[in-house]
Amino acid sequence: MTLSVSDLLGRQKVLNSLRTLGLALAIVLIACIVQSQRSAFLSPENLLTLARSMVALGMVAFAQMLVILLGEIDLSVGAIYGLAGTVTATLWLGGGSLPLTMPLLPALAAGLAVALVAGALNGFLTVRAGLPSFITTLGMLNVADGLSLLASNATTFTPAYNDPLPPAWELSLFHSLGGALMAYDIPIETLWLLAAFILFWVLRHRTIFGFRLLAMGGNAQAAKVARLPIKKYKYAVFVLSALMAGLAGIIDFSYVGSIGPTQSSSLSFQVIAAVVIGGASLNGGRGTMVGTLLGVILLALLNNGLALLGVGSFVQLLFIGLVTIGAVWLDLISQKLIRSAGQRSFRGGAGATT
Repeated sequence: MTLSVSDLLGRQKVLNSLRTLGLALAIVLIACIVQSQRSAFLSPENLLTLARSMVALGMVAFAQMLVILLGEIDLSVGAIYGLAGTVTATLWLGGGSLPLTMPLLPALAAGLAVALVAGALNGFLTVRAGLPSFITTLGMLNVADGLSLLASNATTFTPAYNDPLPPAWELSLFHSLGGALMAYDIPIETLWLLAAFILFWVLRHRTIFGFRLLAMGGNAQAAKVARLPIKKYKYAVFVLSALMAGLAGIIDFSYVGSIGPTQSSSLSFQVIAAVVIGGASLNGGRGTMVGTLLGVILLALLNNGLALLGVGSFVQLLFIGLVTIGAVWLDLISQKLIRSAGQRSFRGGAGATT
């Protein structure tokens, strides 16, 4: 019996569904283990802490998934996350090396504009100059980190204790972006995460933009033959990735109440880990927003649970690294299963015609 293309796609969907189910079960299992050791894990206070820790990671990971879906990668998001917040703080509060200050709203716009320019440069160097996105965004990571240090003079900014103090309405408005609390002390940051998930879920699964990204990442040659706008889409995903990183940086700055130039060091790698753990392929052509969200939850759960268990940060990094390697290994195995099924189908079909 031979397998049709639809049969192969069906098997791919089954494998993806099983992987998503396995990831959900792993989250439940880890939560049960941590709860059995530390009863405070499921306390309302810790669950709110867990939810808040997912905000920046999730917002950036949703956009990163689109980049990876296209077969590219963006290593600069952590640095852009820090740069947007630092530029906003420096222009609003003063005290850095930038020669001017401005009210809050223009400063927020400037922070996001810097992120947009960084994303556009990533797209230009990848699409027009032909550089691999790994090299382009790795370089941008260092450029953005350097600009953060240069603009801030390596200073930590705290609006509530700044001299001179910003107007009260600006402090209140800025605090409301990410630091305000809703009913039951739920951070308003979680609304940003929910809004980002809905936006990117619709973009990925319910628009022609998402379907084309899937097609381009799955088979770039076929996409060229079909004359799909690959270059424009690459520009778009890099700009989206940088903008979400910048927005997440500003929102986190609002929640924490201060920002320094070294707060974003590991975000880029955690974001990529969350996307890969969620089932996206680094070769492009596969990835879902639900899987990415589960990857974000798993990473946040590991960080939170290991901290409650008294495991040091070094061991936490070890666990995250091992989980990421395991996810990539699982991806390779699933792809080998699909390819071997296709080869058997081809040989069976060839044998039947001779």
